Amino acid sequence: MMSTEPTIEPVIEPALESALESDRAAIDGLLIAAGLPLDGLEIALPNAVVARGRDGIVGCAAVEAYGSVGLLRSVCVAPQLRSSGIGRRLVIATEGLAASRGIVELWLLTETAVGWFPRLGYAAATRADVPAALMTSPEFTSACPESAAVLRKSL
Repeated sequence: MMSTEPTIEPVIEPALESALESDRAAIDGLLIAAGLPLDGLEIALPNAVVARGRDGIVGCAAVEAYGSVGLLRSVCVAPQLRSSGIGRRLVIATEGLAASRGIVELWLLTETAVGWFPRLGYAAATRADVPAALMTSPEFTSACPESAAVLRKSL
């Protein structure tokens, strides 16, 4: 007799890995779909982490390094996996990568996640507080509007 029990497929957590140059198109696709800027992503790609699921890249986060400070950017998770903890895991992994490269403080700009980042230890700041080195980032010079919130975290 055949079982009438439904087959339940196990949930497989996406693996977090350093981004590869070959991941660029998938990262671009995620960011474009979420309305996030691509400007300057080539600067951050060496310090990027991706969440690689069964069907490819389902999340990403990156850091633009400017000496001992960095700009956390391009934190994005595929819509169907948001609120699953992948974003938190990506940020924590990216912070660890940044710290291993001598970065002691991360800054970010956001229009859509102002309430989410403080749960990860980021505090509100102003553009006047931002280190001069970060002000040369494409995120500050062209990609993000003046209305974007500025947040920071010491690592």
